[in-house]
Amino acid sequence: MVAEAADGEEALHAAREHRPDVLLMDIQMPRLDGLTATRRAVAGRLADVLVLTTFDLDEYVFGALRAGASGFLLKDTEADALIDAVRTVAAGDGLISPAVTRRLIAEFARRPDPGAPRPAAPAAALAPLTPREREVLALVGAGLSNAEIAARLGMAEATVKTHASRLLRKLGLRSRVQAAILAQDLGL
Repeated sequence: MVAEAADGEEALHAAREHRPDVLLMDIQMPRLDGLTATRRAVAGRLADVLVLTTFDLDEYVFGALRAGASGFLLKDTEADALIDAVRTVAAGDGLISPAVTRRLIAEFARRPDPGAPRPAAPAAALAPLTPREREVLALVGAGLSNAEIAARLGMAEATVKTHASRLLRKLGLRSRVQAAILAQDLGL
């Protein structure tokens, strides 16, 4: 741990000063709320954000993910699981608390059947990507980890990370979670 902050403004200042790999962010804070601070931290590429909060509300979960958070945990998470979560986010993967995963799955289940015929993904949305980056994006959308993608495509995990980083940059996305949502939305 390199710094602590009492509010969102202090958190952003500390992130600019110390450039941590992962920023733990609460939702409700004085002066600047955690969702706004998360959005600014991610947009400024200050750090990957792991939201850690007591508030188990859908609006906070979805708001945090839309703001670009790479993970969402509740404060009752055991210390070992929190340490593992920080390492997971620092490695470039996303993580969502098991306590909210069922609701997240239910939300996606309300969407149209992914097996049903869908219109082809807009060519313009994927035009900047190479064919291999499109494959990686589709597998990120299917929820595979870097190691699983590497095994599936027969490449090194470091190569998968490179493709993932490039596709995020090319598509203007801030996290793997956003890439997964885009892949789902495009029907990949």
